[in-house]
Amino acid sequence: MSQIPSRPASLSTPSSAPAIADRPMPHTSGSRLFLFAMRRMASAGVNDAYAANALLGNFGKSYRRPLILMRAMMLEFSRVSNRKILVAPCCCHRMTSDEARMIRAMTTSRNDPAKAFEDLSTLFMETAVLGALTCAQAVAQSYADLGCPIDLYAEG
Repeated sequence: MSQIPSRPASLSTPSSAPAIADRPMPHTSGSRLFLFAMRRMASAGVNDAYAANALLGNFGKSYRRPLILMRAMMLEFSRVSNRKILVAPCCCHRMTSDEARMIRAMTTSRNDPAKAFEDLSTLFMETAVLGALTCAQAVAQSYADLGCPIDLYAEG
C-alpha cells in the first residue's frame, strides 16, 4: 500500500506562510469607500450593484461621476497591468500590499504625479502607465470634490 506524502513542514506551519493582507486598513472614509468599491468591482465586475449603491449612499445624487470614473479606472488598470493584482475580499479588515500601493498612488496622484507614476509602474510592472495615472487623478479629484478625499493614513 502506498502512502500519500505529507506536506513539507515548511508549508504546514502558519508562521512561515506569507501574510497576504498585511497592511492596516486606512482611517479615512474616502479611502475605505474607494477600497470597498474597488474590491467589489475587482471581484464582481465594474457593473457591480453593491459598489454603485455604496457610492450612491455616500455621495447622494452626485454619485455618478465617481462611479463612471472608477469603472473607467478599473478597466484601464486591467488593460495596463502585466501581472495579477492581489485584492482582499470585501470583508477583510486589512489590505494587501497591492491595495496599499494603489491607494498610495491615488493619494499622491493629485499633488505628486511623479511618485504616483512610480507606484503604478511598480504595481503593474509596466512603464507605460500614463493612462492609468490620468484615471487615478480623475477618481481622486472626484472624491475630493465631493468632500471625501482618498488619504492613505491621514488623521480623521
